[in-house]
Amino acid sequence: MAETLELTAGGRTVRVSHPDKVYFPERGFTKGDVARYYLSVGDGILRALRDRPTTLQRHPDGVDGESFFQKRAPKNLPDWIPTGRIAFPSGRYADEICPTEPAAVLWAANLGCLTFHPWPVRRGDTDHPDELRIDLDPQPGTEYADAVRAAVELREVLAELGLTGWPKTSGGRGLHVFVPIAPDWVFTQVRRSAIAVARELERRAPERITTAWWKEERGAKIFVDYNQTARDRTIASAYSVRPSARAPVSAPLRWDELTRAVPEDFDLATMPARFAEVGDVHADMDAHAFRLDAALELADRDERDHGLGDLPYPPEHPKVKGEPKRVQPSRAKK
Repeated sequence: MAETLELTAGGRTVRVSHPDKVYFPERGFTKGDVARYYLSVGDGILRALRDRPTTLQRHPDGVDGESFFQKRAPKNLPDWIPTGRIAFPSGRYADEICPTEPAAVLWAANLGCLTFHPWPVRRGDTDHPDELRIDLDPQPGTEYADAVRAAVELREVLAELGLTGWPKTSGGRGLHVFVPIAPDWVFTQVRRSAIAVARELERRAPERITTAWWKEERGAKIFVDYNQTARDRTIASAYSVRPSARAPVSAPLRWDELTRAVPEDFDLATMPARFAEVGDVHADMDAHAFRLDAALELADRDERDHGLGDLPYPPEHPKVKGEPKRVQPSRAKK
């Protein structure tokens, strides 16, 4: 068995230890396979991570072993990988890695990182997101096809608000749609925009789409998880490997292929060939910076005309003024 594997990306060589360690027993994929995968999609994942404070989801013993999320940059961080300081809702802070070259991804893969969770900000300004992220999450009784239908409808809502989204599979049953925005708004404003978009989507298909935070109220619908835009909530990056038995990856899609692609099409084995053939289909995202004015105006109308204010934050988030009670409805009745 090989003790080390040396891979070169962007002119920098990274040493991968124990490349034969099996990470995905069901399919036999090794740590070396993961590192080589990230080398094959290097331009794509770097586009998704560049200059973004990034949390590492580490599985040093593979998907069947223990795992953890590493927010703070490791002490052995090379001097060629910069960091960005992010503030948590609690007021604490952390310095997270901010990849600026593909070798940084390989370095993290050597630590057993499978999934990269970038913040929607750049290290030069960590208080103003430059992405609006919409998470379409299938609930029990729904499937991926239902998320696709919701995404098609979401595209129409975004267009009416002067926005364009780029869709990708989550690597599971859901879909993510990312909208590049000008970094002119703080997290609370971006979250408010996400809530307005989600409510408009729900109004158009209330039998299939929900914004209900409490699971007991969602039913068999697609949940638009607006809280993925709250500070300190992140979404797996495009091209990230997900820690499931079949080694799926989060796959960027074009809108014209959304209705015929399925998550099972994209994994550690198949994505390199797709990337070699079509490249990064989201490569043009960073050339755009849309504005949230219309979405925020929609939020104002919802509040003024329909009395629709804020929605609950995640449980670990400090209480926010104007936020509804964070009490499960069935418990509140008791």
